[in-house]
Amino acid sequence: MVLTGNTRADKGYSVAKAENKGSLLVVSAPSGAGKTSLCKGLLESFPGLRLSISYTTRPARTGETDGVDYFFVTRDEFKKMVANGAFAEWAVVHGNCYGTAKDTLDSARQRGANILLDIDCQGAAQLKENYGEGVFIFILPPSLEELKKRLLGRKTDAPEVINTRIENARREIAEASWYDYIIVNDDFSVALEELKAIKLSEDCRSFRRCSFLKRFVDKEIDGKSPLEDNK
Repeated sequence: MVLTGNTRADKGYSVAKAENKGSLLVVSAPSGAGKTSLCKGLLESFPGLRLSISYTTRPARTGETDGVDYFFVTRDEFKKMVANGAFAEWAVVHGNCYGTAKDTLDSARQRGANILLDIDCQGAAQLKENYGEGVFIFILPPSLEELKKRLLGRKTDAPEVINTRIENARREIAEASWYDYIIVNDDFSVALEELKAIKLSEDCRSFRRCSFLKRFVDKEIDGKSPLEDNK
């Protein structure tokens, strides 16, 4: 079959010049929606996916390790990083500061690495505006009533803290419409399969398969058709 006219090659597109780019998955959700558990399940399913480690001013919780779960810094250290323009995004969430370093994203881009960011709506909006790329996924609870039930079930927060989280959830959910995908975490296993499906579909995007496609184009550039290999 011969294709003629209006191909990407006609428009100056060159597979040989195309970059093999990794994916940037950005996941947000109100507290208690199950985002952390879903992200953990996604990381276990895709060994090549790496979690971006954020900086935070909040104290480390039991079992958390500096440099593994977060980079734990003081408020003064965080403010200095903000002043130096070190963050690709940062926000104040529930009274604590969180941020993603520019170096983290820039080095990942250079390596073509696949990165997962578990960040709030404020930070996600900053990334979308400043970087103009990424796949943005919002995790919804089945209802606010169920969300409150889950928060109460944690038994880690005082009632007034839970009420604050619910009010924050209302504002965060209002932001969900600009995300690329929305997953309702009613049944965890179903929600995880949906998250994995998004990751798989993004892996198959044509511009991420350029390194594979280039093998065929290079042979044609060398004056040899791929079909001639079988002769």
